Amino acid sequence: MIVLKNIQQAQVIFKNIRTKRQTIGFVPTMGALHNAHEQIILRSKKESSVTVVSIFVNPLQFGPKEDFNKYPKPFNKDLSICKKLKVDYVFAPTIKQMYPDKIVYTNISVKKYTGILCDKFRPGHFNGVATVVTKLFNIINPTKAYFGEKDYQQLLVIKQLVKDLNFTIDIVPCETFREPDGLAFSSRNKYLSKTERNQANVIYKSLLYCKQLILTKKFSLSKCINYSKIFLNKNILLPHKIQYFEIYDNNLSPVNNDVKQIKPNTTLRIFVAVYLGKTRLIDNMPVNI
Repeated sequence: MIVLKNIQQAQVIFKNIRTKRQTIGFVPTMGALHNAHEQIILRSKKESSVTVVSIFVNPLQFGPKEDFNKYPKPFNKDLSICKKLKVDYVFAPTIKQMYPDKIVYTNISVKKYTGILCDKFRPGHFNGVATVVTKLFNIINPTKAYFGEKDYQQLLVIKQLVKDLNFTIDIVPCETFREPDGLAFSSRNKYLSKTERNQANVIYKSLLYCKQLILTKKFSLSKCINYSKIFLNKNILLPHKIQYFEIYDNNLSPVNNDVKQIKPNTTLRIFVAVYLGKTRLIDNMPVNI
């Protein structure tokens, strides 16, 4: 395993790999690697000649009141995980390498999927994601890039970015990996106290509950949402806040409130964001009508 921190050096190495007609699988991360990252890395290794994992906590995607400074950065542990999984290259640039002028004069903004879900509550977040991903794509120029469905809105933003900017990169969606009790793996799970962690699986249960209500076709979507919020509030006994609980189709377009009017074989998706104490957790679940 080779660790690269210099952009110019990385570009030369990855260009040489492509010259040899080898495929590059790219797994972008902000470090604090967990089991879901490991599963995605293993998939890349199966599907690509060379696997590259980036570790970079991108300041552009954190708001002024968000957790950039306390975001977990266990770099040595992350390297040991990558080494265990036989990752070929870890690209771990510094902030100075990625943003040498300190001020970022060029921002990438994907106008689709704005004003809803996470974008509504984290203005500028997806601009930061799109900007850093564009830079990483230009540096690494992978064949495939792997993104988790847990961050579903982000996945669609990246797909649109690749389409609009004509990147010849295959974006590979990866299923949401969960802990045994259903809680989606997330680097932010480390923020949870023991009591918060014990109750956090209610978020997953609320998605299952909402899905079951939808599939009965006895209730409008708005009632399914309201009942699910009640379920959440009753079962999370510690301080919490539901930021959003919403339903869209698989392209994040609004859907008919009357489930019986929705076309058969339509895939809906339930989205939730909840604060447990100070920790914000998101999750989503597909529902096939």
